[in-house]
Amino acid sequence: MSDGSVRRPALGPSWFAAVMGTGIVANAAVTLPHSIPGLRTGATAIWMVAVALLVALTAGYCRQRALRLHAADPTQVQFFGAPAVALLTVGAGALQLGPQVIGAQAALGVGWALWSLGTVLGCVTACTVPYLMITRHSFAPDAAFGGWLLPVVPPLVSAATGALLVPHAPAGEPRLAMLLGCCALFGLGLLAVLLVLSMVYSRLMHHAAPTGATVPTVWIGLGALSQAVTGLSLLAAAVPSVLSAPYARGAAVLALVGGVGLWGFALLWLALALALTVREFRAGLPFSPAWWSFIFPLGAYVTATGALGVRSGSQLFGWAAVVFYALLIAAWVAVAGRSVRHVAAQAGGTWGRARTVVPDRPASM
Repeated sequence: MSDGSVRRPALGPSWFAAVMGTGIVANAAVTLPHSIPGLRTGATAIWMVAVALLVALTAGYCRQRALRLHAADPTQVQFFGAPAVALLTVGAGALQLGPQVIGAQAALGVGWALWSLGTVLGCVTACTVPYLMITRHSFAPDAAFGGWLLPVVPPLVSAATGALLVPHAPAGEPRLAMLLGCCALFGLGLLAVLLVLSMVYSRLMHHAAPTGATVPTVWIGLGALSQAVTGLSLLAAAVPSVLSAPYARGAAVLALVGGVGLWGFALLWLALALALTVREFRAGLPFSPAWWSFIFPLGAYVTATGALGVRSGSQLFGWAAVVFYALLIAAWVAVAGRSVRHVAAQAGGTWGRARTVVPDRPASM
């Protein structure tokens, strides 16, 4: 353009949260401690929708060739973690739901491929985005928001989903390396999440309450904490196939005691996020792709609650997981419906074409 400005593509990386949310609805159904007739069949259908969404969004995003433009945007760059988590979520669904659709061997191959791609992409994102924030972008004191968690969450998801693959790794050194690698990813993700979460909490305490599309991103903190609980449980389940009894018992204790502690902190974050969301809905919250930030975190809380129910034998956790799953389904239907209407409206004239004029050089937040 002659005036030195560029146009922002209609499809940003935040739309991959739709794959994350749809995939977690399917995966969470498998983790429920109580069996519900027909639920697995429905979950399989939803997983296939997530697969279709992943393919469509990947093709659409690559066609735009907007990677450098979004990397230069201090807000859009935060959502680069979403494609990695989308790959990992669909890959986990392949392991748990894919065998009855494409066969056990094919499902395992897809699971390995998507986990590998998602893990590499997630590690690159976890390193690159903070580097860009330090060296290329500048931020106001009140700039921190829930989206800052997305670049560092993928390693946590890799640890949890990778634990499902540990028993399928060749026995001996490869299986041990897989388990220890997942533990390293868990530590990387959890510590980074806690650092960023403290910045987000500080911003909430010391500055004006978040408004607009920033509010749904507060829920990402719930998803990050819940993934840590799920990861602890899945890693503890994988340890006996690799390490001796003392380590297996220790991992089981840590998964239960540490998991319940993190679950309690996540419950606090859920209450805070819910209160801020209700407040913003009363003021009028317009739809945006950020609404998908409601879904994956709530789904991750379902998997965390279900895992604790199975590990502890507690009926309280078991039935709580079912209740949260019912809320997850209702939220997913609502957000998916709004998304379909939004996309349909865009298809009438501007979807896939340039819409919003922004400066070549992104302004500070």
